Amino acid sequence: MIETKPLKQTTGITSQKCYHCGDACAGTDIRIGDKLFCCPGCKLVYEILEANDLCSYYSFDQNPGISPREAGLEKKYAFLDDEELISRLIRFRDDAVSKIILYIPAIHCSSCIWLLENLYRLDRGIKETKVDYLKKELAVTFNEKEITLRQLVELLASIGYEPQINLQSAEHQVNDESLKDLYLKIGVAGFCFANIMLFSFPEYLSLGKGIGPSFEKFFGYLNIIVALPVLLYSSTDYFRSALNAWKQRMVNMDVPISIGILALFLRSLYDILSGTGSGFMDSFTGLVFLLLIGKIFEKKTYERLSFERDYKSYFPISVTRKDKDGEQSIPLHRLQMGDRIIIRHAEMIPADSIMINGEALIDYSFVTGEARPVSKVSGELIYAGGKQVGGTIELDVIKEVSQSYLTQLWNEDAFKKDQHSKITTLANRVSRYFTIIVISIATAAALYWFYADKSLAMNAFTAVLIIACPCALALSTPFTLGNTLRVFGRNKFYLKNTTVIETLARVDSIVFDKTGTLTHGQAVRVHFKSRTDLNEDEKNCVAALTRQSTHPLSQQIHAHLRDALPLPVENFKEYTGQGISARIAGKSIRLGSATFIGSHDREDQATAGTRVYLEIDGNQRGYFSIKNQYRRGLKETVGQLLQHFQVYLLSGDNSREKSRLLPIFGRESALFFDRNPFDKLNFVRQLQESGQRVLMIGDGLNDAGALKQSDVGIAIADDVMAFAPSSDAILDGQQFRRLADFIRFARWSMNIIIASFILSFLYNVIGLSFAVSGTLSPLIAAVLMPVSSISVILFTTGAITILARRKGML
Repeated sequence: MIETKPLKQTTGITSQKCYHCGDACAGTDIRIGDKLFCCPGCKLVYEILEANDLCSYYSFDQNPGISPREAGLEKKYAFLDDEELISRLIRFRDDAVSKIILYIPAIHCSSCIWLLENLYRLDRGIKETKVDYLKKELAVTFNEKEITLRQLVELLASIGYEPQINLQSAEHQVNDESLKDLYLKIGVAGFCFANIMLFSFPEYLSLGKGIGPSFEKFFGYLNIIVALPVLLYSSTDYFRSALNAWKQRMVNMDVPISIGILALFLRSLYDILSGTGSGFMDSFTGLVFLLLIGKIFEKKTYERLSFERDYKSYFPISVTRKDKDGEQSIPLHRLQMGDRIIIRHAEMIPADSIMINGEALIDYSFVTGEARPVSKVSGELIYAGGKQVGGTIELDVIKEVSQSYLTQLWNEDAFKKDQHSKITTLANRVSRYFTIIVISIATAAALYWFYADKSLAMNAFTAVLIIACPCALALSTPFTLGNTLRVFGRNKFYLKNTTVIETLARVDSIVFDKTGTLTHGQAVRVHFKSRTDLNEDEKNCVAALTRQSTHPLSQQIHAHLRDALPLPVENFKEYTGQGISARIAGKSIRLGSATFIGSHDREDQATAGTRVYLEIDGNQRGYFSIKNQYRRGLKETVGQLLQHFQVYLLSGDNSREKSRLLPIFGRESALFFDRNPFDKLNFVRQLQESGQRVLMIGDGLNDAGALKQSDVGIAIADDVMAFAPSSDAILDGQQFRRLADFIRFARWSMNIIIASFILSFLYNVIGLSFAVSGTLSPLIAAVLMPVSSISVILFTTGAITILARRKGML
């Protein structure tokens, strides 16, 4: 039981703060030992943390907690017992785990992140938590058999992190709140700046003759009062950022800004209070106002470039829709609720759907990390992100395509590579040393002028700190690469993130898959060769089997037999890189390579074309001869690449088409045939071990391992559903001939970043040469600093735009 008593009975308590949240403790004396709490809620949170050995939470910051609401939780979240509402809130659910993303406005510091990511220690039903600090979102994986959604939310509320529950995305609300706060700070700074300028008019108009000591003191004190809101409110973001960096033993770009702001304010305060001058409160408020104007410009520019990629602009994915006219492939953004879709083996479910026909075996490893497929029957719900690993199934779509969710799947940790941005690392290192050097120059300039003219010394010190800011240096990389990302997207070349651009610019070896990559899946000639032709029943069986697979060869054979009748398929299996099998109409059907079937075909291996062998009930019936149509511009594209890169071909097919490919690739040692997926992966690894940086280009099916192993993996997409989590980029098949242009553009982008670095350094050298003389007004320095940032942004985005237009990409 919590003991409380009025504070007036206990001396020396009124000035103390709550150990948990830091609020003033007024009215009661709630204690645990020497620790004082403002309310029973804060005391309860401390007891929970102490009982679970989580009190190191308090070592991250002084009074880091948030005071929880004290009562009403047992009724407030009763609505979370509604099953229909729960199903709308939860992103994913199966027998083992459920996933939800909660918007928590109270997240504000590193201690919040630490506590929320250790939430599993408070309840064993919570399996994993991840915090997105910028969006103030908490992703929770939990077991509903051990903790319900209502209990989870109540637990968060009880420790001061009450979620904001709604059925809309909180992302835009967060951005709106952030901009609203920034606009308010700009308004306060601008109002104070204008009024201080007004109060200073008598001094400006006196033309150095003075306005009298009494008036000078009066307006000076008035300026101090008006400037305080700018110091204590409008400038807080810079102080908070600098303080957090200092706690982490780091020096970021806000450190010199904060020092410059404080130096200007304290210098002005000293001049006014000592009567030695009128101060620079107009320059101080003008500096903060212009800094905030620069920040809003950067935010708006950043949003305009659409760096926060959404799903529609990122994936050239299509899905097979079934209607009265038959089956047709449509872009995913045209998929609507109520549509019936067909999902084949290895295809991703694009939207929450109800199972209608077929045998569903869903692999949710992209969502849960659990590789065990889950069997689903007619009428059951199947979530977006699951992958069918059996035969073809039919689904009815019940929800809109979950764009941000599938984007999240592509960026899952399981598919991330250990990629490091050298240019970002360089920028961070340069920014850190640059800041230290600037502080040193400012101090040296102040000491140099101190004995000659204290006013010049202070001007030099503040002007150096204000004008020499690494903001422009830090902004050049994200704006250049972000704009490049936008240009690539408009040309149907979709990258995961900006780091891929930098890695792409450094590759020196390129490895191509053949089938589905160099060949076009829809422009082929298919003939069945055997002593006896297939009868109608056999054609129907083969068509039903190939309908289950997404492999380009299967799709080509299925298109060849498009007039066949659909038949039910049982026990469908796909053997990666070998073939497929199933039982159809009482017959055992196998289709694949000669090795898979056990064929001892001795025909001329030099004959151009690919062979897919057929076996029915253990009898070899012949083979489908598929003559590939290579992509338009293949010879020219490979020829351009050969001028700058080592280029290789890895194919799972035999060497029949070697004679067609040799003139394109130029040397026999670059061509490798009869390679299975493991051979491809090992080949890429061997190139990397020899010091080469490898770009792998495949179709995203049998090449998943090699795509993931390579430094950059690009999946080529035509009409099939080409969701390829293991790749770093997706390239529309029609843009294949522009591959060399994309790589060159990535290299030019890196050169533009280097040029922007040089531009930023030149600006700072010129600015510092004036600032150290002590004659540069702090207000002029305040104007020039955001101008430098804006100039770098305009240079980088303008250069990329001009370059893209010259190359026909815009």
